[in-house]
Amino acid sequence: MADKNRFKDGRKGSALPVRVTPRASRNEIVEILSDSTVKIRLTAPPVEGKANEELIVFLADVLGVPKSKLEIVAGSNGRDKLISILDMDSEEVHQKILEHLA
Repeated sequence: MADKNRFKDGRKGSALPVRVTPRASRNEIVEILSDSTVKIRLTAPPVEGKANEELIVFLADVLGVPKSKLEIVAGSNGRDKLISILDMDSEEVHQKILEHLA
């Protein structure tokens, strides 16, 4: 049976689809949806890019990579975003996300 929670590999890394819920009580990875989107709660409000900044800091910590390796490549103004992760394949991203599920 194929793993339905596969993330995408890119030429220089991988892409991670996320759905952000701002103004949560704490930063956490909640679940992986059936379409492989990772639900993340953040304490930051969705104003002036604060939630986006916190998302990058949180994911850098979860994945153990510098913030410079992460970039929001789609959806910066919405809840659904696509994060580019340089120099890390999708299998490694998947493992680190699973380790941090709430």
